[in-house]
Amino acid sequence: MKHILSGIFAAAFALSASVVQAEDKPPLKIGGILDMSSLYADITGPGSETAAKMAVEDFGGEVLGRKIQVLAADHLNKADLSANIARDMLDNQGVEMIYDVAASATALAAGEIAKARNKIIVFNGPGSIRLSNEACGPYTVHYVFDTFAQANVTGLAAVKSGLDTWFFLTADYAFGQDLEKDTSNVVTKTGGKVLGNVRHPLNTSDFSSFLLQAQASKAKVIGLANAGGDTVNAIKQSAEFGIMKGGQKVSPLLAFVTDIDSIGLETAQGLLLAEAFYWDMNDETRAFSKRFQERVKRPPTSAQAGVYSSVTHYLKAVKAAGTTDAAAVMKVMKETPINDFFAHNGKIREDGRMIHDMYLFEVKKPSESKGRWDDYKLLATVPGNEAFQSLEQSRCPLVKK
Repeated sequence: MKHILSGIFAAAFALSASVVQAEDKPPLKIGGILDMSSLYADITGPGSETAAKMAVEDFGGEVLGRKIQVLAADHLNKADLSANIARDMLDNQGVEMIYDVAASATALAAGEIAKARNKIIVFNGPGSIRLSNEACGPYTVHYVFDTFAQANVTGLAAVKSGLDTWFFLTADYAFGQDLEKDTSNVVTKTGGKVLGNVRHPLNTSDFSSFLLQAQASKAKVIGLANAGGDTVNAIKQSAEFGIMKGGQKVSPLLAFVTDIDSIGLETAQGLLLAEAFYWDMNDETRAFSKRFQERVKRPPTSAQAGVYSSVTHYLKAVKAAGTTDAAAVMKVMKETPINDFFAHNGKIREDGRMIHDMYLFEVKKPSESKGRWDDYKLLATVPGNEAFQSLEQSRCPLVKK
C-alpha cells in the first residue's frame, strides 16, 4: 500500500511539475511597428494589429507550449523611432518576429536592426523594392506588394491603352522615389515618355502648386507616386482643379480600398490600380473580410490581409520546425507554399520576395456599385512571376547568379 501511495504521489508531482513548467514557459511575442495615428493608419495601423491577433486566435493561441502574444507600437512615420522600437522589442521585450512596419523609410530602418540580430521581419505595408534588393537579409520577407509590381501592373496597362505621356507627383522619400523610378522604367520601355516630375513632402495637405505643374505639363497621365492620405488628398484636389474633366488621367500607383472609400466613387470612378488583394474576389476573401469587418467596421486592406496570412505562415513554420530559431523557421517558411485566402501557391524566394498573383482593377462608377465598399471591377490577373521583379534582375546579395 505504501508503495502504491508513493507511486501516486510521484506521478502527481511529476504531472504538477510539467504543468508548472508549461506555465513557466515565456510567451512567444510577435511585434508590429505601425502607423497608428497618421496618413497610413487606415492602411495598416490598428487594423494590422487586429489581423495579427485574429491569426493568433485562429491558430489556437499557443505554439510549442508557449502562449502567443501580439505587441504593437506607433512609429509616427519616423525612421529613427522605428529603429528604436525594433531595438527595444528585440533586445528588451523578447520579440521573436516583427510584422508589417508600415512605410518604407521606417521599414528600412527596422529591417537593419532585425538583420543585425538575426531575427525574422516580415513587411506587409511598405512598398520599396529596396527591401528585397539591396536591403534584403536572410530573415527578411517582403510579403504583399512592392514598387516594381505596382509599376509593372498599372504602368504597363496604362501605356498599352494609349496613355503614353506621364508626369509624376512623388512623395519625397524612399517609397515614392522607388515607385516613380520603377514606373518611369515601365513607361519608357513600353514606348511612352516621361515629361517631368515634382516632389512633395510626406503628409502634404495642399497639393495646388504641384498639381498646377502637372496640369501645365499636358501629360496624359499624372502618376501619383505616394500613398495613403497623400493619395487621397491629391486625387480630391485634382478633381477640384478640374484636371480629370480637362482630359488628363490621374493614376494612383498605390491605392487601397480605404483610399477609394475616402475619395468616393463620384471622383474615383475609372481609376486604374494594382492590388494584391480585394475583399470581394471569392468566398474565401469574403469570409475573412466579414470577420475582420465585424471588428474593425470596414474590410481589410491588402496589407492587413497580408498580416493575417504572414503571421499564420510564420506560426505554422514555428510549429513544424519545433523551435523559434530564425534560421530553422525561415527554412520552413521558404520551403512551404502559401495557400490561403490571400495567396494561392505563394512562395518566398531566396531574396525574401513572396511571389503571388497581382490584380489590375478599375474603380466602378457609382451606378455600377451595389453599396459601400463595392468599389472595384477586375480587369486582369497578373501571375506573380510576371508581376514581380525576376531573380535575374535582383540586386539582393543573397541571390546566387
